[in-house]
Amino acid sequence: MSRDATSGNGMDSTARAKFPGFFSDRRGSTAMEFAMLAIPFALLVFAILESCISFAGQEVMANITDDVARQLRTGQLQKSNVTESSIKQLICSRLEIMVAKDCPGLLVDLREYPSFADAATASFKIVNGDIVLTQGTNSMSFTVSPGLAESINMLRVFYKWPVMTDFLAKSMANLKDGNTLHFASVTWQNEPFNDN
Repeated sequence: MSRDATSGNGMDSTARAKFPGFFSDRRGSTAMEFAMLAIPFALLVFAILESCISFAGQEVMANITDDVARQLRTGQLQKSNVTESSIKQLICSRLEIMVAKDCPGLLVDLREYPSFADAATASFKIVNGDIVLTQGTNSMSFTVSPGLAESINMLRVFYKWPVMTDFLAKSMANLKDGNTLHFASVTWQNEPFNDN
């Protein structure tokens, strides 16, 4: 009876002869397993952190938008003293705990509507990485023009949130500058306050 050229586990006996002890030595197997799992584990950790921080920023911005809308609705902020820069500063002063100084990428749209039905047709879309405001089928530019007492208004706040981890930017970003869009909106009818 001739002897088989392979061992019981199917390994060529010549390979065992060339590398004695290599195939049975288990030292370093933990290091090899760690090396294979370290990169996927790091990617998972960074993705979780990036998502959590981004979600927290979105929630902070939504709360700020609600607070500013309440000040407009109650007449604490009125048409005569509201400008684009004053609204942005009001939002940014509270948003800076989550974002860079002076809130680069902050966009605000505040306008009066004749009815809630008209306000419901206001929308936006991202075209070639840019934010485009729409009303029905028409495009609009950003403006800050609140209404007087008892008028119907909508405040929309956009922030271009920077994706901090470069290798996640391609999968998370939806704007052309590598940022992801955070958005908050509030629609209300002003209370019957005294106009200034």
